[in-house]
This record gives sequence, C-alpha cells and structure tokens, in this order.
Amino acid sequence: MLVRLIDAGNHITTLPQAVHTAPEWQAAMEALILVGELGGPTMFARIGFMQGLNRNHVRVFNLDRKDTHWRKRQIKRDQ
Repeated sequence: MLVRLIDAGNHITTLPQAVHTAPEWQAAMEALILVGELGGPTMFARIGFMQGLNRNHVRVFNLDRKDTHWRKRQIKRDQ
C-alpha cells in the first residue's frame, strides 16, 4: 500500500529495468518530482501512477450497454 510520495517513488525505482523505462512510468516519475520538489498538484502524481499501473490494460467498448437518450429536451409548453 502506497501512502506517501516517497513510497510511490521507492516502488517505481524497484521495478525491473524494462518496466522502469516504459513511457508511462517515466511520466509518473516526472509527476512525482513535480509534486515533491515544486509543490505541484498531487492529483498529477496519482494520475501518472495509475497510468503506469494500468499500462497494459486495454479498454474494450461494450456494445451491450444501455443506449443513452441524447435528444432535445422538451419543454412543458411544447407538449
């Protein structure tokens, strides 16, 4: 469980070299540095870390989902 930014940094540095050099993890490290040294938004570090963790996950479009009704709203006077 990663609680502090230093825990996230230690986790990234302990990854194997092939995984460590992936662009997603490089972006996560840049975001951690931005937050740690320059006081940037911590949400950037979280987003970068989550992208690194989910780098091999492919999102699949689900055709069985319920269709949304994107139509024009009807006003009561028009009914």
